Amino acid sequence: MCTGLPRTACPLRLLALCILLSYAAAYFGLTGREPLVFLPGPFANEPPNGKLYLKQCEQMTLTRRQKRMCRREPGLAETLRESVRLSLLECRYQFRIERWNCSMDGRASLLKRGFKETAFLLAVSSAALSHALAKACSSGRMERCTCDDSPGLQHREAWQWGVCGDNLKYSTRFLKKFLGQKRVSKDLRAQIDAHNINVGTRAVKSGLKTTCKCHGVSGSCAVRTCWKQLSPFHDTGNLLKYRYDTAVRVHSITNAATGETELAGQRRHSNTGPRPRPTELVFLEESPSFCRPSRYSPGTAGRTCSKDTSCSSLCCGRGYNTALHLTTLSCHCQVRWCCHVECETCVREEEVYTCKKH
Repeated sequence: MCTGLPRTACPLRLLALCILLSYAAAYFGLTGREPLVFLPGPFANEPPNGKLYLKQCEQMTLTRRQKRMCRREPGLAETLRESVRLSLLECRYQFRIERWNCSMDGRASLLKRGFKETAFLLAVSSAALSHALAKACSSGRMERCTCDDSPGLQHREAWQWGVCGDNLKYSTRFLKKFLGQKRVSKDLRAQIDAHNINVGTRAVKSGLKTTCKCHGVSGSCAVRTCWKQLSPFHDTGNLLKYRYDTAVRVHSITNAATGETELAGQRRHSNTGPRPRPTELVFLEESPSFCRPSRYSPGTAGRTCSKDTSCSSLCCGRGYNTALHLTTLSCHCQVRWCCHVECETCVREEEVYTCKKH
């Protein structure tokens, strides 16, 4: 590993690698090192008991500290599983017509690099965990948290909080403890990862709205019942995809006043630009094309595309194959008295386009 390097360079490289691995080990979701296998439901042939979550905690590839947190909170294992489901489905939806379609085949290699795709995986994973934790609190699935009881709204003395709101404050605090986020080190990659994780939690926070209902005689609003409510996670996914499309490439600079290492963006005609905003995703290096099979993705050969919108980009200039598929569907439906619908079965011929291999 250290052949040809100076004697002092090898220990430094090993130390840097250990720091990076220890930092990455604290991740969960699409950025973890464990295979993405959804945990089973209640174990078959086993009587239900209150210790099922302990087995679920052991099935997950977590750090020692994370497993302790999982064992202390009975609802956490199920919430972690839900966050993986949310992040994976949303990632696949957002990149369904992109060359990189959130394939998990090359995930391990991808996470070692500072690509835009790595930034998105970090952000969507932290966002999904924040969202799932807040929902778990409001639904009563977590024992150590409950509804959001600190609305911080004007004239709240005139409002009656009667509906259980999503507890984003607790989920944000818990997420920092779970991921072990401390003061960011001087390591550039660690700073970038921490920045992108925070972008994900900010995206969830931006979707937190106050919902109110009026109560009173003849529809008057003498009393209002209000609660905090998160927007659907798909809205968060849309925002993060926009952040991905407008991500900023960064490098490190030294602050002359404090002597600390900071992130700086790159302008077109200058090496140094302004610091990235807290809401912007950042990346370190340009992504590969993802056109051909590589350690990062299986390529785009065989992918289904749209002739008018996506085939040109998705197939990377290789062209596409056209095939005719027959599909059956219900048609000519009529309502019969009473409460019965009768339909015919029709066969429709559809053209399907797939990217060529060569």
